[in-house]
Amino acid sequence: MNYIDMHAHMISRTTDDYHRMALTGCLAVTEPAFWSGRDRLGPQAFADYFDHLTTFEPARAAQYGIAHYTWLCLNPKEGEDRELARQVLALIPDFLERPNVLGIGEIGLNRVTRNELATFHDHVELALEHGQLIHIHTPHLEDKYKGTRVMVEALASDPRIDPGRVMIDHAEEHTVEMILDHGFWTGLTLYPRTKASPARAIDMIEMHGPGRIVVASACDWGPSDALAVPEFVLEARRRGHDDALIERIVLDNPAQFLGQSSKFIPVKPGRAKVAAD
Repeated sequence: MNYIDMHAHMISRTTDDYHRMALTGCLAVTEPAFWSGRDRLGPQAFADYFDHLTTFEPARAAQYGIAHYTWLCLNPKEGEDRELARQVLALIPDFLERPNVLGIGEIGLNRVTRNELATFHDHVELALEHGQLIHIHTPHLEDKYKGTRVMVEALASDPRIDPGRVMIDHAEEHTVEMILDHGFWTGLTLYPRTKASPARAIDMIEMHGPGRIVVASACDWGPSDALAVPEFVLEARRRGHDDALIERIVLDNPAQFLGQSSKFIPVKPGRAKVAAD
């Protein structure tokens, strides 16, 4: 079954993963900017990173017929440093016109501090100023509900924000209803140890319906699986769901959300465009 992986940190994956994803039907990936495993040393490191995401990575994906798109931001783990945030946000507009950039993300909160929230608001302002889609990271573990609620309430109180242009990612059982009830899109992350397993993701879809829900591998340098979306497809079939419902979750819903950007071009198998060309 063809699919779009809405959240994959391919900079941290080998080219073998692109090969395996192509063999299992992946048509496109979107790669949010994320933490490198340690705080970057300054704004130039971010400029180099953004350049990699908009040149090398789409060319690498295209070798396997996969379209590569990206999102740009200062990751929430680094959002505590307000001076660094100001310097990095000043760099981002120069990259927004590159052909594979879909919007601002994955922004959000880590420990739900005052500085992190200020950096989150700065990113939202940048997205609004430039008419960009927004991709949001929700915190881990004990801070997830609190951080999700703070961001949902902040966004919902701003009349300039169209919730249909915002993806709030890493939802779990205790946050998914809150996100959907406010009109936002949400992502279910298919991780082997944390976030949501394929079975738990299907449970949530059965409870809340398929509207405005996507699934993704969020594969990175930690315990994760670049083929998590095909694993979800297999589990959904085991549970008796028909291919029309499954395809809606893994292909139609992502395409509907991403299609709000004029840069997103639905591709046929094996016909990926090198976005950096």
